[in-house]
Amino acid sequence: MSTDKKVNIGIIGGSGFYSFFEESGNPFEEITVDTPYGKPSDPITIGKIYEHNVAFIPRHGRDHRFLPHTINYRANIWALKSLGATRVISPCAAGSLQKHVKPGDFVICNQFVDWTDGRKNTFFEGPICVHPSAADPYCPELRKIAIEQAKKQGICVHETGTVVVINGPRFTTKSESKFFTNQGWEVINMSQYPEVHLVRELDMCPLTIALITDYDAGLVGDVPPVTHQEVTKVFKSNISRLKKLLLSIIENIPVERNNCECYNTSHTS
Repeated sequence: MSTDKKVNIGIIGGSGFYSFFEESGNPFEEITVDTPYGKPSDPITIGKIYEHNVAFIPRHGRDHRFLPHTINYRANIWALKSLGATRVISPCAAGSLQKHVKPGDFVICNQFVDWTDGRKNTFFEGPICVHPSAADPYCPELRKIAIEQAKKQGICVHETGTVVVINGPRFTTKSESKFFTNQGWEVINMSQYPEVHLVRELDMCPLTIALITDYDAGLVGDVPPVTHQEVTKVFKSNISRLKKLLLSIIENIPVERNNCECYNTSHTS
């Protein structure tokens, strides 16, 4: 395909998910995109999947050189928007905060809680005063498609879930984890914020698929401490299921957005 064709969908790969088109057999090309916010995590690969032109970028870089707190989230999201994307799907490895959410399960997140600090988390820096809405951060249309397709594939999927986003690079203490569990939140991760909100600020539709890789440290008080190696191992063992799900989601995404207000997130005052 030619890069003069606009992209419809952006995919952001998480830990262990560094390529998307190579295994599909479909032609693709790699491009470099410059943004006002610096360089994205990696060059972007573009290819056609079903009726959609899709752009893929690995969140951490293909060699995993960017830790969650050092990722240039604004550059990544701006790059996808500049290519024409109207939807952004961002799978991620995540820990479970609840016993019924098990390693290997998928969670289609519907809320986030920001527990980060120091991250560049908005495109709006004045002088115009803008207050973007974050009440319902994830796209209902994309979430519905993802849930339906996951069920068709026999995946153990949780239709809702709140992801609490910690700064990293360290994992939680048992006391912190227990606090999050007691709040009733389901998922813990280091990269969902500000990523999802930046997608919304640029009026694109976000979808997050959290692949549960472990129980977080304080869940029951006696789980082994989580390690990055174990997270990556479990994520990689489920990568084929994730890619199969992504393909079916993309196949079922309509060309036009119909049942969401993601294109109307920001307003001025």
